Amino acid sequence: MRRPADVHPYRTVLFVPAHKPEWAAKAAASGADCVVLDLEDSVPGDLKASAREMARTTLAELRAQHARLGLFVRPNALATRLAGADLEAVVCPELDGLFTPKIEDGTDVLRWGTLIDWFEARNGAEGLEMIVPVEMVGAITNCFEIAAASPRVGAMIGPTSEHADIARAVGYRQSPEGSETLYLRSRILLACRQNGLHPLTGLWEDLADLDGLRAFADYGLQLGFRGQVIIHPSHVAVVNEVYTPSDADIAYYEDLVATVEKATAEGHGAVRFRGQHVDLAHADKARDWLAHARQVRGEA
Repeated sequence: MRRPADVHPYRTVLFVPAHKPEWAAKAAASGADCVVLDLEDSVPGDLKASAREMARTTLAELRAQHARLGLFVRPNALATRLAGADLEAVVCPELDGLFTPKIEDGTDVLRWGTLIDWFEARNGAEGLEMIVPVEMVGAITNCFEIAAASPRVGAMIGPTSEHADIARAVGYRQSPEGSETLYLRSRILLACRQNGLHPLTGLWEDLADLDGLRAFADYGLQLGFRGQVIIHPSHVAVVNEVYTPSDADIAYYEDLVATVEKATAEGHGAVRFRGQHVDLAHADKARDWLAHARQVRGEA
């Protein structure tokens, strides 16, 4: 079973409708870290069954062409009674995990986990991870319980959206700066940090406003998030750039660690570094940041 240290640091999690395989091919070619084939909201009811079969074929094709690409499926919610058929069709060795919708508490996580256990054994898969979107008021309230409910939970999403479930559930009006979801996202961020999960932030829905997207992604990074859910391939490059540590930042933190280590060896607990006071706590934070940076850049 996956452990927190094995969580993939996806910068970009790109959604495509499962019944449009040509879109999935474009998504995989876009440079996204992870592609989610959606069987839920973007698939009309009369196409659900055929979308499952298309998703299974698409997973095999994408895995053959993209060995390192994260491949997830969003099944229909448990309450629809379609989730079992979804998982029977798509759980396979090529799959990395499931984007499990409408979770409200730890019991929902365990219900999904039981289904996943069954279909892993049946279909020859193993170690499937769960990305949990926080899209219900109950999930916001119970986010710490959800994060700790199963080692399958690898990532959670701090909710933002102008029109999706969370906006309807909470009733806010979205602003460009996203201040109305700061409390909601902060709860999920802390739940992720406490449990060693990968914190993702939610949607930027204006497809043409790439400057707004960059500012939104940068604010998410400022808060502590490490990636973002996106809905169009044109957003991949911008979000990847924001969430990829730069050479200059890496050099800065490496220099900070070296400076503190040298000072410690000379019997000093604190030292002046580029005009700032730094000590052992600063070095510890820098080491954590560098470990994440190397993982994101494929250097770990």
